[in-house]
Amino acid sequence: MLLILLSLVSAAACYVTFAWWLPSDRERYQDYRAAEQCSLREMRQDRTDCLSTWQLTVVKTTVDKPAGKGHVDEATLTYRTSWRGTVSFGGPGPLLKRLKPGDQVTATAWRGAIVVLGKDGVRQSTTAAPRGKIQMNAAAGVLAALLAAQAFVFGAARLTRPRDYAPFTWDPYGKQVFFTITAISVGVGLTAAQIGIPWWTVPASVVPAAVCATAMIHHHLRRNAAASASGVSRTR
Repeated sequence: MLLILLSLVSAAACYVTFAWWLPSDRERYQDYRAAEQCSLREMRQDRTDCLSTWQLTVVKTTVDKPAGKGHVDEATLTYRTSWRGTVSFGGPGPLLKRLKPGDQVTATAWRGAIVVLGKDGVRQSTTAAPRGKIQMNAAAGVLAALLAAQAFVFGAARLTRPRDYAPFTWDPYGKQVFFTITAISVGVGLTAAQIGIPWWTVPASVVPAAVCATAMIHHHLRRNAAASASGVSRTR
């Protein structure tokens, strides 16, 4: 029953990904790309859907600081004496590694967050900037669907055949299937994001690849089991 419940949770995660998370990120990126520079009137009305620019001063920078399993890349900024804040980046370059305390930078803000910093023609997006690469969203969603299917099949096998549910066990079949479909989903998602192909190609590629890999793993394990049984019978 626990496996069945886990499959339902994973299926719900898949639904949320494709019904809300992916469309929301795509719409937000499209809105960001379509945003124009704020007019004086919009600035006075505190509109945030347009792009506003501010001249800020760098207080300090943190580059490649170890934090857990990753690194921290951020800059602490101030606006005159009325505001002080920290913005994060996905890496040190091309701008962050050049900044020094006291430098003046041009910050672009959108919907209440600083999305780009620039200085002397060099610009760098912050982690708050919407990203157009939603292929990894799709990879996460299809992985959740595949894990839901695996958990359901393994759970159903245990319920219907409580004394003989092989090969639907964690070791070796379940473990190999789990890591294989995870590697396929992440690999295809990263490749699609790097190449820039549409997000829907991720599930279109991952699902058949995962099904074929699962079938091959099952066939390989059955063949090894048959060979082992044959070897035991010969020794007897």
